[in-house]
Amino acid sequence: MTNLRKLKKKITVVVPLGYQRELAVVESLEKQKDNLDFFIEVGPNPPANRNHGVDKAKTELIGFVNAHSLLTDHWSEEVLRFFSEHPEIDIVGGPQLTAGEENFFARTSGYALSSPFGTADLTKRYKIGDLNLHATEKDITLANLVCRRRVLEKIRFDETLYPGEDVKFIHDAEKEGFSIAYSPDICVYNKRRKQFQGFYGFMRQIFNYGRVRPRVEGWGKLLKKPLFFFPSFFVLYILALPLLLLAHSFFVFPLLLYWALNLFFSLFASIKHRSFFAFFLLPLLFFVIHVTYGLGFINGAARGSSLLKK
Repeated sequence: MTNLRKLKKKITVVVPLGYQRELAVVESLEKQKDNLDFFIEVGPNPPANRNHGVDKAKTELIGFVNAHSLLTDHWSEEVLRFFSEHPEIDIVGGPQLTAGEENFFARTSGYALSSPFGTADLTKRYKIGDLNLHATEKDITLANLVCRRRVLEKIRFDETLYPGEDVKFIHDAEKEGFSIAYSPDICVYNKRRKQFQGFYGFMRQIFNYGRVRPRVEGWGKLLKKPLFFFPSFFVLYILALPLLLLAHSFFVFPLLLYWALNLFFSLFASIKHRSFFAFFLLPLLFFVIHVTYGLGFINGAARGSSLLKK
C-alpha cells in the first residue's frame, strides 16, 4: 500500500458523455478520489470529448471509461500497480464485464458478447482472460483503457470516426511503437441496454461496429483477418438462399449447421452462467449480432475507403 500512496493523484479519467445519455460512472470514480481526478466531457462527438479531456489532464496517466461504466472499487489501485510493475508498457486495458444486478435482457446480451460464437476472438473485451503484455485492439477498448502521457502527446483520437476510434487509436499506437497490454485485474462493469426496448439500440451498436471496420482497417489488413468477412458472407448467403434452393436442396445445410452451432453455444452459455431462460433469448441475440454486423460491414465497405494506409 505504501508504494501506491506515493503514486496517488497520477491518474486522470476522461469520460465522454453524449447529450441525454446516462451518467452512472461518477459514484465509482468518487470512491477513488485519493488516486484520481476525472473530467466529464459533454458533447455529441465522443472522440472530440476525449481529446478535450486529454487537453485538461495534468497527470502522468490518463484513462478512459464510458459514462455508463461502473469501476471496481480497486480499479485505480490496480492501474497504479500495473504500471509500477510494468514500466515498459505504454497502454493497458481490461475487460468490460456485465454487472450481475442487471436485468435479464442486459445480462443475456453480455453473455452473447462474451461468447466465442457471438464475437469470435474479441471475447477478451467482455470477460476475464489471461494477462497479455502484447495485446491488440482485439483485447481492449476505450470502455476501459489507460495510457501514459507520452502516448497522447504523439497521437490523438480521430474525431471523424465513431464508433471505432479506439481501433484506429490502437493501430496508430502500434505504428508508433508503443507497447500495449491487457490486464484481467483492471475491470469495469458496463451497464448494458435494458429490456427489449433496448433491442434496437443493441442492433444499431453492432451494425455500427461492422460499418466502421472497413474504414479503420483497410483492405490490406482485412484480407488477413477472414473472420471479419464471415458475417457478411452469411448475410449474402441468406439473401441468396431462395435462388440457391431452386438449384439444389443441398444449399440448406449451411443454414442448418449454423442453427445447430447457435443452439449448442446458447445451451453452453446458459449453463455456464446458470441462466435457464437465457437459452431462449441467446439464439436470437447471436443471430442479430451476425446479421447486423454483416450488414454494417457491407454498408461500410460500399460507402468509403480506409482511414489507414495499407
